Amino acid sequence: MVKAHFIINPASRDFRCGKAWPGIKKRLTERGFDVVEHMTERIGHGAELAHQIRTEIEASGEESPLVVAVGGDGIVHEVASGLRGSSIPLGQIPFGSGNDCCITHGVPRKNLNEAIDVLVDGVDRSCGAWRLEGVAAPTLDGYPSPPSNAWDGEANTEGRTVRWVFLESDAGITSAISRAKLRRAKWIKGPKKYTYLGVTTIPFWPRRKVEMTLDDGEATIHDLTMMTVTTGETFGGGYRVVPNMYPTRKDGSIVLAYRLSRLQMLSLMGPVKKGKHVGKWGIEQIDVKRVTLRPVDKDGKPSDVPVGHPTFIQADGEPLLQLPATLEWHQDQIVFRGAKDVSWA
Repeated sequence: MVKAHFIINPASRDFRCGKAWPGIKKRLTERGFDVVEHMTERIGHGAELAHQIRTEIEASGEESPLVVAVGGDGIVHEVASGLRGSSIPLGQIPFGSGNDCCITHGVPRKNLNEAIDVLVDGVDRSCGAWRLEGVAAPTLDGYPSPPSNAWDGEANTEGRTVRWVFLESDAGITSAISRAKLRRAKWIKGPKKYTYLGVTTIPFWPRRKVEMTLDDGEATIHDLTMMTVTTGETFGGGYRVVPNMYPTRKDGSIVLAYRLSRLQMLSLMGPVKKGKHVGKWGIEQIDVKRVTLRPVDKDGKPSDVPVGHPTFIQADGEPLLQLPATLEWHQDQIVFRGAKDVSWA
């Protein structure tokens, strides 16, 4: 039997993951896994469990067993946060709505047996991640303001919070839509939720100016509609948000959209789905290792504290922080077990 820890998000895919887990566990046992299960109970619990598992493994000196996130990209983000910087391989049993980490790493999203095959004989690759440091967003409708975590490391600027991004981070209209899901449309499930939130948020979204510095370049002020970085090409269940990005890249890559009209915002999803948005409506993509973003006040001056309409910035789909913020690309942060053959390796 091969020992492996499985961290399960029972709430994933509208609570169907928890109901399906006994059947998944049975198949894993049949494939030779000694299953050690850990069920999450709240937001952020997956990172706590992963960090505890890591601490116990490192203290015992035993060979690093596989740790598997069971659910969607949210639980992958949490588990990866707790394991980051270690040699412990991370795998995934996909049971979310998007499963973009699986897309990047070649893990079948709709065939459980084939996903288990990757856990059994896949390839472990050292992958990069984005370090995100910003101002914590306030609690909203029971969704907590993000605390500082030991496993994320200390902030470089006092009063800010650190998160690591293993899939995607964005700021602008997209993060505003995600922030809206915390208090609206909770009764709508799946992709329809985001369609509804987009249509009802975009017409009323206040425009804002943001100061941006790329690497050590000159700071410039833009009327910013959207900024996005990823570790792989896709987000949102296959949308090619940052074309040609992959997790072993030396440099990161950023996609920027400036002052899109509201009609263009509503029309953006089609081109993004195919990765055809770069070059359209002035949207550009730039290789970069560090991005610094500051809000601009009503007098046109950049600020080191939140001002005006808040600009939220996401960590793997969660609108946890707000500007001012900094994103930095770091190689070799997490070991991910993926398919033997992936397009970018």
